Amino acid sequence: MNSNLKLALRRHSFNVLLGACAAGLSMPALAQTAAAAAVTAAASEMAAPAGAAAAPADDGSAAPMATVQISSNKTRSSVALNSNEIQKILPGTNPLKALQTLPGVSFQTSDPWGNNEQNLSLFVHGFSGQQLGYTMDGVPLGDQQYGNYNGLSPQRAVISENVRSVVLSSGAGDVGTASTSNLGGTIETYSSDPLAKRGGTVQQTVGSYRTSRTFARYDTGVFGDGNSAYISVLHHEAHAWDFNGRQGGDQVNAKFVNRSDAGKLTLFFNYSDKTEPNEDSTVHVKGETSAPYTRPFLYPDFNSALNYLSPTGATPAADGNNYRNYYSDAQRTDYLAYAKFDANLSEGTTWSNQVYFHNDDGVGVVAGPIGVAGLPALFSVYYPNQNLKQVFGGSGYATRTTEYKINRGGLVSTLRKEMGDHQLEAGVWLEQNKSSAYRRWYALDVNNPSSPYDRPTDPLITQYGSVMDTKVAQFHLQDEWNIRPNMSLQAGFKSSLQFADGQFPVQPLVGAIAGGSTALPVGSITTKKWFLPQVGGRWDFTSKDQLYFNIQQNMRQFVTYGGGGASPWSLANQAAFDLFKQTAKPETAVTYEVGVRGSHPLDLGPVTGIDGQVNIYHVDFSNRLLQISPTAVISSIIGGNPVLANVGSVRTDGIDMAGTLHFGKNFSFYNALSYNRSKYADDYLSGTTLVPTAGKDVPGSPEWLNKSVASATIGDVDVQLIGDYVGRRYATYTNDLSVSSYFLMSLGVSGKLPNLASWLKNPRWRATVSNLANRQGVLNVVVGAASGTYNTFPIAPRQGFLTLTADF
Repeated sequence: MNSNLKLALRRHSFNVLLGACAAGLSMPALAQTAAAAAVTAAASEMAAPAGAAAAPADDGSAAPMATVQISSNKTRSSVALNSNEIQKILPGTNPLKALQTLPGVSFQTSDPWGNNEQNLSLFVHGFSGQQLGYTMDGVPLGDQQYGNYNGLSPQRAVISENVRSVVLSSGAGDVGTASTSNLGGTIETYSSDPLAKRGGTVQQTVGSYRTSRTFARYDTGVFGDGNSAYISVLHHEAHAWDFNGRQGGDQVNAKFVNRSDAGKLTLFFNYSDKTEPNEDSTVHVKGETSAPYTRPFLYPDFNSALNYLSPTGATPAADGNNYRNYYSDAQRTDYLAYAKFDANLSEGTTWSNQVYFHNDDGVGVVAGPIGVAGLPALFSVYYPNQNLKQVFGGSGYATRTTEYKINRGGLVSTLRKEMGDHQLEAGVWLEQNKSSAYRRWYALDVNNPSSPYDRPTDPLITQYGSVMDTKVAQFHLQDEWNIRPNMSLQAGFKSSLQFADGQFPVQPLVGAIAGGSTALPVGSITTKKWFLPQVGGRWDFTSKDQLYFNIQQNMRQFVTYGGGGASPWSLANQAAFDLFKQTAKPETAVTYEVGVRGSHPLDLGPVTGIDGQVNIYHVDFSNRLLQISPTAVISSIIGGNPVLANVGSVRTDGIDMAGTLHFGKNFSFYNALSYNRSKYADDYLSGTTLVPTAGKDVPGSPEWLNKSVASATIGDVDVQLIGDYVGRRYATYTNDLSVSSYFLMSLGVSGKLPNLASWLKNPRWRATVSNLANRQGVLNVVVGAASGTYNTFPIAPRQGFLTLTADF
């Protein structure tokens, strides 16, 4: 028996479920052991038999109310959502969106699935999405930046319907997490294993704005000597609600598992091809009297696009910065594969080795007017004294791309051994990533206009091109000491090393970059942090209550992206780069957590049980790096030379309180209240101007969150009503502007269908309505680079979807 599972089974004295979180939907059982929670969080992939993996779709049957499994063998706050709960939010939802009803999590994106990456916003305990760590089956997914250079999003790494569970550690993740960005917590996604019984699943979702999502999976069942496998395919498309754009793509997953006395071999393959037109954000200026609610592009009405511009290519003056582009889109093609062997070396000793490979070919496209935001000056550098409208195809528009490539591979190796009352763990993560980013401009021919679904070819201008070679080495060692049966102490550390080299095969011409750079910087930066400690403990002070604490230091390595973003290779010149290399320090954070979790049956009339968790945390965030753009609007269009400055520290204090009241087996009510106060400790200089941020709140992150879920099972029908309150968020670093709070509701109803054929098994349906009350407001705020401006994305209108599922 696997040592992790044995250890969890020994800790059978604590059983906790934080019920009805993440959509308040039914799970197979309420009274799960602590071992089951631990298995869901991590260990089951080594210990579970072939048939133990969750089915790829909800079975639609009535079940006791609970949704979130709290891992009681962790010294930190760690919760897991299983496959059924994720899919009941909306079949095919992004695993990250599934976390939005958990305490301390603020997640927003424009589409109901959470798939659009351009306008995605995620905060956990005041840390932004790019300051968290992400893995899928242990494979690192990078820092989730939109223009990604070191990974891919979870929904592109695995088909949502194949997700077994997603685990959130909201304070700090395990020291062995393969990530260079996890200042805050970690989000671990796990794919389901093949089923023990041969069969298949077909699922079709239809709904608002011509949605069509088709998913099919075939499982071989167990064959040969401990073998099992599945293959699944997905086709997804949906139109945007405020413009004629079609989000969608195709995806393939395949997984093979062999279990034997020697251990478990897993092979996994993922292919994802995705295209999605993007919503342009609305620009707001302090003192404005009005601003458009949406800013849709003009495609496919090319005649309207031509008439929108003046003869010289200028946009209407009244539109200001909220002018309309012809279109914009993101195109991403990814291949991800891994091979993993969990070896049973001896009784109480396991050794897991995983090799992985990821290739990405992506492009971000904007087809916009040639007369905006400094573009005439840029184009005149390459075409002096020429008719720019004629140069770019006579339409008055040009197509700009940022073309990405990622080729990375790595090894994750972990050795675990039980020695008496100690469980030792040592591991290493190694990765080499070769990435590139090229900024190019193309003509938009008045006689043959392109579309958001085309990949531009034959560029007129290659503005710049970067090539990065990044090597990462991370080591960790920890010991978990079972002081007595109900008390454990854990201590360990990790080392994080990054060796990065950046070159620019194509340098911009003088005047082709905002700020007047003559050459983007090249060179290498090596950062090493040998000792990032962690200590924690847990105490089962009753058979139903547990106290835990955790203290942990983490570091975020420098961003290794050339030509944009908060990266040293985007600085104005070589001298600025060299100075940064000599003086800058990576961002670090020390997180302190203490909490109590428990589960109690009750006999108070209709109230039959209560379970929940209270988590208190404090974070000291040091050496915060801020990208200070010289001219925000211009640099966002043509590229600029930001100043990457250490602007001091952030101090965070917060509390999460979440619990579920159970009313028998068929009704429950969950509520989670979160308070987070993240404040800057220092002012900073933007050029010679003092920016007074000391004492100001971190913008974009709400202080108050409240999540609620009411769940009921009536016969074969499940009903869930979900509420999500997000408090006011500041929109600038100086807190002079803010956006209002919002409260959104969604409704899900599911049940069984009549079985009309003997070969058809368990047919079922699910109806889902997002934004039930059809509210309007600001969903996502993009923090302004300077005081007085910011951008927003709107709340999407009410949308409805129907999903039909059957097994065979």
